[in-house]
Amino acid sequence: MSGEFDLVVRGGTIVDGTGDAPVEGDVAIAAGRIAAVGKIAGRGREEIDAKGKLVTPGFVDIHTHYDGQATWDERLTPSSWHGVTTAVMGNCGVGFAPCRPNDHGMLIRLMEGVEDIPGVVLTEGLKWTWETFPEFLDALEARPHDIDFATQVPHGALRVYVMGERGANREPATPRDIAQMASIARDAVKAGALGFSTSRTLNHRTSDGQPTPTLTAADDELVGIALGLRDANAGVLQVVSDFAEPQRELAMLRRMVAESGRPLSFSLLQSDRGPQAWKMLLGFLDGCAAEGLPVRAQVCGRPVGLLLGLSLTLNPFSAHPSYQEIAHLPFAERLRLLRTEEWRRRLLAEEPRSDNPFVKAVLRNFAKMFPLADPPNYEPSSDESLGARATARNMRAEELAYDWMLEDDGKALILFPFLNYAEDTLEPALAMMRHPHTVLGLGDGGAHVGMICDGSFPTSMLTHWTRDRTRGSKLPLEWVIKAQSRDTALAVGLADRGLLKPGYKADLNVIDHARLTLHRPSVAYDLPTGGRRLVQHADGYEATIVSGEITYREGKPTRALPGKLIRGAKAAP
Repeated sequence: MSGEFDLVVRGGTIVDGTGDAPVEGDVAIAAGRIAAVGKIAGRGREEIDAKGKLVTPGFVDIHTHYDGQATWDERLTPSSWHGVTTAVMGNCGVGFAPCRPNDHGMLIRLMEGVEDIPGVVLTEGLKWTWETFPEFLDALEARPHDIDFATQVPHGALRVYVMGERGANREPATPRDIAQMASIARDAVKAGALGFSTSRTLNHRTSDGQPTPTLTAADDELVGIALGLRDANAGVLQVVSDFAEPQRELAMLRRMVAESGRPLSFSLLQSDRGPQAWKMLLGFLDGCAAEGLPVRAQVCGRPVGLLLGLSLTLNPFSAHPSYQEIAHLPFAERLRLLRTEEWRRRLLAEEPRSDNPFVKAVLRNFAKMFPLADPPNYEPSSDESLGARATARNMRAEELAYDWMLEDDGKALILFPFLNYAEDTLEPALAMMRHPHTVLGLGDGGAHVGMICDGSFPTSMLTHWTRDRTRGSKLPLEWVIKAQSRDTALAVGLADRGLLKPGYKADLNVIDHARLTLHRPSVAYDLPTGGRRLVQHADGYEATIVSGEITYREGKPTRALPGKLIRGAKAAP
């Protein structure tokens, strides 16, 4: 079919990313850019009938961990199944460049521990055709992908590259070390890195239990690296922190931004240990804004939910001695044993044994465990927990957990809201999302593959917050679209996307909003060596378009792989 345009999406309800009310109209695309929006008389060589469907910008996910997957896989799933057309990886200070050949194992252990990606998968999947960060960018660029992606310089890799064992062991950096790290970060950003990331949380450990190399990095080290980005006159800063000493930590963040002039974002979630601490951090954002300092918090509209199950990293009986006897067995054999009355009696008679405080805190807290149905409910009420259900049935919570774990041929899942759900409500998350100096993030696509599956955040924002929520107010559709397209794009300097306006990059979604359904996560064995990972599918994405090419139809991939590595910030057209 000949036509004036490459593609026309016709007659849809356009939600253009500006926050303006939806309007009906057409979107024409030519040469990978949006050519026209409105009532378009010209024809396209290909057309999509979008009558009654939403037409939105592609979503920009600024917090992912596809650093390994992008080197061996052309598809950055599950994010690309959820309308994401641009992903930013290299977050939380972990990644695979720069790296000397004798440090490969160290970075694999770091990523395995911090992001729960099996070491054997990384050992087999990573080909290590790079050492420097520019060489890593070249390796990423050599493979076509389904979506665009950008990466950041990870502090953990940078510190080990410069300091060796001293860096891994968290020894103080010397002025010479800092100058070298700043120089490498500067050159990496000039080569196309989108920014620099670091981690300062005890939750991040290597697979052998050691804290991340960056945990105790001094202020001068972090400010010095930030000054490297100042010298490049480019790049964003991304930080995750426990805020154990909040005033000291916030003063350091403020100094990084004030002295470098570079934008900074940090992760913000409600913690059970300090359920009101997020309010203080929002106050810090207000203070920075009053001083003209570009500081934002990355927030999300869902609990950060650990998933427990027989096929996953943890289940409610993982620390029981009898379960540990059979944990190494194939799934089918474990399931067969656990279905017997003998093993049920054994496990229910035992107590978990673990020195890991995290494991102990999770595996006996049945009041925070919720059976996960299909579609899943990510804002359950407290009376839906296993603990509350067991009390109502006059039975032990362990019994109910055991029985649920064996449902669906042993594939049943339990949601444990680890963060963002300290009060059994998403009202605090709503307040954080509505704050003028926050941005949506924290989906962690590509990471936590045996415990968490939050790369589906964009879909749950559309289903839960604009349509299905019953336990509080909803959010306007146009607000959510803007929040996860234009706002996220601008937060990392990608001003060429996130809007349906002429001249902008032709990244779009055609969505049947009424039919949009987020399904329960499931387990796939599609990583290198047959490694396991959690994935999550959705119905209702009729088409996803990247650079004017249709990459997915009804959730199924086409042959098009127009996605490219993004090198550095992009100006608006």
